[in-house]
Amino acid sequence: MNGERVVSVIVPCRNERRYIERFCAGVLGQQLPAGWRLQLVVADGQSDDGTRELLQQLAARDERIVWIDNPARIVSPGLNAALKMAEGEIIVRMDVHTDYAPDYVAQCLALHAETGADNVGGPWHAVPDAGAGAMQHAVAAAFQSRWVAGGASSRRLDFEGWVDTVYLGSWPRRTFERFGGFDEQLVRNQDDEHNLRIVKGGGRVWQSARIRSTYRPRARLGQVFRQYLQYGYWKPYVMKKHGQAASLRHLVPSVFVAGLAVLAVPAGFGLVWPLVALLALYGSAVLAMTGAVWQQQRCALPVLLRIPAVIAAYHLGYGIGSLAGWWDVLRGAAGRAGFTTLTR
Repeated sequence: MNGERVVSVIVPCRNERRYIERFCAGVLGQQLPAGWRLQLVVADGQSDDGTRELLQQLAARDERIVWIDNPARIVSPGLNAALKMAEGEIIVRMDVHTDYAPDYVAQCLALHAETGADNVGGPWHAVPDAGAGAMQHAVAAAFQSRWVAGGASSRRLDFEGWVDTVYLGSWPRRTFERFGGFDEQLVRNQDDEHNLRIVKGGGRVWQSARIRSTYRPRARLGQVFRQYLQYGYWKPYVMKKHGQAASLRHLVPSVFVAGLAVLAVPAGFGLVWPLVALLALYGSAVLAMTGAVWQQQRCALPVLLRIPAVIAAYHLGYGIGSLAGWWDVLRGAAGRAGFTTLTR
């Protein structure tokens, strides 16, 4: 269109009627550099809450919006379907439950030009909803701590440099031509796997603090546990695919959960002190992490009191999920149906 360059935003969604209109308005309001035009491609996972009908209305009012069906109902097939419809020379992935700075897309474009990276993204910044309760504030505070996350660079809001993975991401079209699309066998961790494929194939991933967004985390403890149960479950499938050992931060939760299971056996026969010692050691670690979170964020007392439970939900969910994933991987089983339904 009049020689303009196109940047395509792709997003998978399912049952997001409460958020989708606001999300689309925010994307279409992005401040682009001169000479650029934006396209928004939404892959709907057969929503049954009115999201599809609302997307039809939005697309009818603005030709920049394209919505397509995602019958698989999970993220990776939705992303691949959206990629097929994307016209842009740069592809930007977004999530409905994230708010974006007005120059988010513009910064992605600028950093691709500056770095020549195969993927460019920003840090993962968790912020509670307006009027959120103490639990969601605790989830966000624990999420942002590098101690809780095992030192992941993606939680560092000021980090600028080469990394293994980034939150969401943006790619030149040539990245997908060279490394392929997203693995449709993975319900979770498809972004980490794609970044691993890029890095192992000689590509580069850049994280920049200039790419600013805020993610709305889960508001209830059970939701956090189920989310990390899925993250943990699908990680062994990524490792098996690439023949790559886990990093320490991925192994520790599963080793801890396995230790609890092993020590529960003698405890059942009266030898309880090894299990008590392990629980005491972990409790001390959780309290130390809680203190580190408080030093970093100075949260209110009702929030602080909930942080230990949130940390435990992160670790236990990931650890139990990882063990279940390794069990299925080692016996050659496909992913279980119970781990294929996305939770929110």
